[in-house]
Amino acid sequence: MRRFSLWLRGKPFVADSLLACALFIFDAIAFVGNTTMQNWPLFVLVAVAVSTPIAWRRRHPRIVAASVLSASLFGTSAGYAAGETANLHPSLVALPIMLYTLVAYVGRRDGALYLVALVVDGVLGLLAFGQEPISTVLFTLLMYSLAWVAAEFLGARRAYNEAVEARLAVAEYDHDRRADEAVARERTRIARELHDVIAHGVSVMVVQADGASYAIRKDPDRAEQAVANISATGRQALAELRRTVALLRTTPHADDMPLYGTAGLAKVVEMMSKAGLDVELEQTGNLDDISPAISLGVHRLVQESLTNVLRHGGHAPRARVKVIRRDEDVLVDIVNSRVGPATSTVVGTGHGLLGMRERVAVLQGSLEAGPTEDGLWRVRAELPLEWQ
Repeated sequence: MRRFSLWLRGKPFVADSLLACALFIFDAIAFVGNTTMQNWPLFVLVAVAVSTPIAWRRRHPRIVAASVLSASLFGTSAGYAAGETANLHPSLVALPIMLYTLVAYVGRRDGALYLVALVVDGVLGLLAFGQEPISTVLFTLLMYSLAWVAAEFLGARRAYNEAVEARLAVAEYDHDRRADEAVARERTRIARELHDVIAHGVSVMVVQADGASYAIRKDPDRAEQAVANISATGRQALAELRRTVALLRTTPHADDMPLYGTAGLAKVVEMMSKAGLDVELEQTGNLDDISPAISLGVHRLVQESLTNVLRHGGHAPRARVKVIRRDEDVLVDIVNSRVGPATSTVVGTGHGLLGMRERVAVLQGSLEAGPTEDGLWRVRAELPLEWQ
């Protein structure tokens, strides 16, 4: 049973279709038990019109709510015109169900308007069917109150779950990003080592070859020793080169490479927005044809800054991001809301600003970070388009 409920949770249309079938079955039971019914085609028509749209209540909540209410009004007026004032439909429990759906999935404003329409429908029902006003009103108010309270509770729970999932996604993304940066740093270290191996070995070999060329006629023994040194140095450099290159044989697939440029910034902003950060992004100039190193630097600066805002921005954090391509450089300007207590599940290491300074320094740019006069926090970087 638990597996079936979990399966239904992932297939809302199937669950709503079963609910629609259940409402129709309730009307069918009422139809069988009613021996005084005269206009049974009208009863069946109203039962179908009320229960069938429920299957699409989460896909098109406004349309389904209007359809169910219209079917209820039609049943009330048609039943009154036919003189049948006792043929009530159990499927009309779909009315509070749709009130719940509107409040939970659309908003309180639409729910309040629908509640007003339900009150009008209830008053018409009282006038048409002549039911006991007090008991009917109390029962109706109870049903609608329960529907509204359930929508508020479950809607808040769903919003909380979505916020937690979004923040966990940011945490996972941030973890993966840090792991990728660690790998990149290691590859940079290996590249430096590779450069040192080649530069040192070749330099020694060149010096020894020059010495051998001078001594080959006057001092053959010395020239022979120089050639031996060249051979040994070459073998050693070749062994070091093979060892280092073996560490670099695994290259990330092109599809797994990070996405930078305009699309990459949009992706970061979208992810942070889902996590609860109000981000305003302004881009000026073409950011897709700059060098990969500069593009990566812009991407990381925005990413790290927004992550810090999410961690330390307090309640309802906000940030404004400007990325402007100028004639000789790219300006990155991030201004965030006032610093408050950290609310993110992402645990920082305290090296974010230091890492940004190091990255900007490598790209031969400039970075300014600190509070502004009005109590905000600004990160401003200028990255040259041409760098050595």
